[in-house]
Amino acid sequence: MSDSVTGLLTAAPVAGAAYLVAALLFILSLAGLSNHETSRSGLTYGISGMAIALAATVWLSYDQGPREARTLSIVLLTTAVLIGAGIGVWRARVVEMTGMPQLIALLHSFVGAAAVLVAWNGHLDESQLTGSLLAIHHAEVFVGAFIGAVTFTGSIVAFLKLSGRIKSSPLMLPGKNILNVGALAAFAALTVWYVIEPQLWLLVTLTALALALGWHLVAAIGGGDMPVVVSMLNSYSGWAAAATGFLLDNDLLIVTGALVGSSGAYLSYVMCRAMNRSFLSVITGGFGLEAPVAGSGAEDGEHREVTAAETADLLRSAASVAIVPGYGMAVAQAQYPVADLTAKLRDRGVDVTFGIHPVAGRLPGHMNVLLAEAKVPYDIVLEMDEINDDLSGTSVVLVIGANDTVNPAAEDPGSPIAGMPVLRVWEADNVVVLKRSMASGYAGVQNPLLFRENTAMLFGDAKERVEDILRHL
Repeated sequence: MSDSVTGLLTAAPVAGAAYLVAALLFILSLAGLSNHETSRSGLTYGISGMAIALAATVWLSYDQGPREARTLSIVLLTTAVLIGAGIGVWRARVVEMTGMPQLIALLHSFVGAAAVLVAWNGHLDESQLTGSLLAIHHAEVFVGAFIGAVTFTGSIVAFLKLSGRIKSSPLMLPGKNILNVGALAAFAALTVWYVIEPQLWLLVTLTALALALGWHLVAAIGGGDMPVVVSMLNSYSGWAAAATGFLLDNDLLIVTGALVGSSGAYLSYVMCRAMNRSFLSVITGGFGLEAPVAGSGAEDGEHREVTAAETADLLRSAASVAIVPGYGMAVAQAQYPVADLTAKLRDRGVDVTFGIHPVAGRLPGHMNVLLAEAKVPYDIVLEMDEINDDLSGTSVVLVIGANDTVNPAAEDPGSPIAGMPVLRVWEADNVVVLKRSMASGYAGVQNPLLFRENTAMLFGDAKERVEDILRHL
């Protein structure tokens, strides 16, 4: 190859152009994933952008340093990519949809850990910087370590809560608000100190402080708000990636991190509005709010039970049926018999719709993905705002594995979920709740819906009960 051609193919401009293409593909990916009809193309754009970015990074590594160092760099980088890809493919194949929220929370922790490690490396290797650039670098190191450490432990706590390894109830330490504000004030003071006089013990102190803060922020958030927490941690991981990009002088990491951080923050804000929660309160671990006292979960009324045969008779005579799925449907993997039930009812001329609460699962869009996977027509899957006003004229509502999202206690100012918008299923003529027991939901609040006169309970595994209803139909 001639010298002129070699000059045109030097790594830096090629990698820069590739990073630009990758960034555009990531933007197209976000746009595609915003709509179910274009979600597949959005996923393809994202995969393509990441493949281009990885290839460009390998090419850039090959063009830097002496030959021996370049060879070692390529070997290490390729090995890391192959190991990570192998683990990713394995987990993607074995994880159930019910395990996706905690898996995503765990993946966010990896981004945080990477940001901390890169920040520490930035402290240990700053030989090429002088003057004002060195001071800026010191600030980048501290901010990167702080965001990364908060993301790391916060994501670990979210994973433990979502997987049931620790209690979902909020941790209420004495003076928790003072602890949070004090940690932020200490971070600001330590950052100034480190920029003026960078010492390793300051970075150690900052990292320990941020790890503790991340743990406390998420531990202080109750189970009912965990879907917002997952979205919030997604935002944190994006900002951690952007901080890493500044430290590594990598434009693509900065752009990608900013995209993830801003989109995650906006999604968290939208979800907080849907739950009537203060965005600031949630992201600061409930700052400024007193801890609500959740119910014990004990029954506070008499409930009425029905059989699958009686439920089938009710559905057979119904003019309209609304199905409200929740996390219990995901746990039971009941989406396929629910899709069969939907098809059979529609064949009989019954008007069937689905009502989806913004936080119906433990991850935004959880129920939508499950129903799409079971081939439920998307035009009958309606958001809460689209279906709520029509529930009063509905013959039968089937609540399958949902609790907090259909809880009329949200209308009680003294309830822990006060003000949270819910699906007003109790306004229908008849309500059948498919549930394993009378236990309270994930938020730990008893549901008065279960004791209303027009509500009947069908106990057992959701998948088995729906299959029983199908047999009787």
